[in-house]
Amino acid sequence: MLRGVNVAGANKLPMVEFRSLLSDLGLGQVETYIQSGNAVFDSDLRTGELETMIRDAIATRCGFAPETFVLEGAEIAAALTDHPFAGAEGNQVHVYFLKEPAGPDNASLRALALPGDGWHLSFHRFTLHTPGGFGTSKLAERLPKLLPAPMTARNLRTVAALRSMIAART
Repeated sequence: MLRGVNVAGANKLPMVEFRSLLSDLGLGQVETYIQSGNAVFDSDLRTGELETMIRDAIATRCGFAPETFVLEGAEIAAALTDHPFAGAEGNQVHVYFLKEPAGPDNASLRALALPGDGWHLSFHRFTLHTPGGFGTSKLAERLPKLLPAPMTARNLRTVAALRSMIAART
């Protein structure tokens, strides 16, 4: 997962080019999902090595170095179920994947939450439920300041699609 690509015309990275770049790096069975920097591939390399390799290759080829998150299939699967928002619509639940563990001040989170908003923090994930809409959530807007660790967010529909792509390989 890449953070901040193809957003408001900035950091353009067509997925055809992203797939080509990943294949050129020697990664196997590369697939992408939508235009926000989601890819599924096979590799025997460690996640930290892959993150650096992918980020550096994008910097060389495209002129920008997005924050890069490489997660194993089990981490993607856990993101679908390791929260108390089962049954909520996939576009109302957003999973923030964190580079480092974060322990935000719960009082700050509560102060920004709209009625009905909820969140769940696990070791490297923050899951946010916004039944009133993600775009109107002050909590979603200010979360990067409350959780200073590098992060990228995906809605539950995207996480489920990535999990399906991974499951189709086994």
